[in-house]
Amino acid sequence: MSEAVTHSWRAKDGSRIRVTIEPSHVYSNVCRFSVEPALYPDGALHVPGKRKAASSPLAQKLFEIQEVTELLIAGNSVTVTTAEAPDWEELGARLASTIREQLDSGTPSVSAEHKSSLPPAEVIREKVQKLIGTAIAPAVASHGGRVTLLDVRGNNVYLEFGGGCQGCGMAHVTLKYGVERLIREHIPEVGEILDTTDHAGGTNPYYSPPPQ
Repeated sequence: MSEAVTHSWRAKDGSRIRVTIEPSHVYSNVCRFSVEPALYPDGALHVPGKRKAASSPLAQKLFEIQEVTELLIAGNSVTVTTAEAPDWEELGARLASTIREQLDSGTPSVSAEHKSSLPPAEVIREKVQKLIGTAIAPAVASHGGRVTLLDVRGNNVYLEFGGGCQGCGMAHVTLKYGVERLIREHIPEVGEILDTTDHAGGTNPYYSPPPQ
């Protein structure tokens, strides 16, 4: 399965539930599920394993599927990671059905306690900036690149890569298996980690600064 596939159901209340399965073109063991209606509006929760799923009824249900090893629930999407590359057509259908069941239940996909337990964005920003200065920046600089923290919104982190990283075909690997893993290891409360860099040029169309 290489192209996106959408499943659609009629919910108990008569509304429409849509789940679009979008396997990653970069990582064969990663798949994004775009969902309508949103699963966790204005929120993000990273769940590194089944033992950390207590704050999310949806995560608990998804981890009952044996192949699932890691989840990111953010806004209208769920990003699923598995240990090995699966048949996303078959597994994706099962995961989509589980997401539909959660939405149809009418209960929140993530508990309200999760968001209330998060530190302020300023605290997360300080932690990320310190980690970049002490560990990430020196490692990236050794390859001729640099990484800048642009913003923290809620618990979502926005990064920009430059120098040797910009336009580099391996930049996504640097982010996923280097920078992202390091941030998650040291700052587990972080939600999405977004590379805002335009690797095709020098501008940044994927990030809009907050209004002044």
